[in-house]
Amino acid sequence: MNAANFSSLPPILEVQNLRATYYANRQTIPAVSDVSFTLRQGERLGIVGESGSGKSSLALALLRLLKPPTKIEGTVTYNGGPNLLDLNQTQMRAMRWRDLALIPQGAMNSLNPVMKVKHQLRDVFAAHQRDWTADRVHNHIDEVLGLVGLPAAVGELHPHELSGGMKQRVCIAMAILLQPKVIIADEPTSALDVVVQRLIMQTLRQVQAQLQSAVIIIGHDMGLMAQFVDRLAVMYAGKLVEIAPVKPFYRAPLHPYSGSLIAAVPSTRQQRVMAGLPGSQPPLTQLPTGCAFHPRCPFAMERCHREIPLLRTVAPERAVACHLVEAVL
Repeated sequence: MNAANFSSLPPILEVQNLRATYYANRQTIPAVSDVSFTLRQGERLGIVGESGSGKSSLALALLRLLKPPTKIEGTVTYNGGPNLLDLNQTQMRAMRWRDLALIPQGAMNSLNPVMKVKHQLRDVFAAHQRDWTADRVHNHIDEVLGLVGLPAAVGELHPHELSGGMKQRVCIAMAILLQPKVIIADEPTSALDVVVQRLIMQTLRQVQAQLQSAVIIIGHDMGLMAQFVDRLAVMYAGKLVEIAPVKPFYRAPLHPYSGSLIAAVPSTRQQRVMAGLPGSQPPLTQLPTGCAFHPRCPFAMERCHREIPLLRTVAPERAVACHLVEAVL
């Protein structure tokens, strides 16, 4: 998708000041802090960052799958409708799978080990398509399995009889069963070898194109992201620090953390030394003052130690939260 066409696409999901806070052992843990973005119809948005940056918490918060004592605040609007955070449990349950679906992290642990695949897929239908006949449900399940590259016979198998890649495809089939317009894929290629990773991403791309769904894909593999997404958002310590179309992002990252992530990726096109990022992400219970990245940032200024940078639009379809960029512009 051409970056210039982003603004012309109607939004399907609008997120404003989303916050997800965990309360545990008398501690307040801000897993997601004031995250705002717009997902447009048919778009593929990638969200990257180190482990513990809040990516999976963001995915679960969007679908209201975080349970108390976690608190979710902000605004999440689907297709111009009401704030999803204001819906009651019955209303929200009706939207999951039908309008917004999740491909969970770790297919190995997401499927019921004592149920055949077809019965797990039927459970989705039982909750949302009660007026369909048994034959129609059966035929649709076979069709969706075929859509993700699996034979209908897989429906008769238990999860332990499937390879890791096949289990992941079953999770994709479950997510697209009711043709949702937003698919959230949380680390869909984790624990898979590189060949299967590519096949899974190709499957997801084909499914997304056929359904004309928008996809949010969460991960930390910058190489896969470069090949799959239209836009990329970077999270650090629970906040979005940069969001940009994928080509300009890789060509000229604006946030120092984004540059560090790219520098750690090997390149087949040019000879360069891969550079690691020293230090580690701070615990969410012990965030430093000012910019959370400043203890690791080679360009940190005095202002970075005391002021939290806001995510600001600095170019068409580009936003960054960095005092250094503000000083240059």
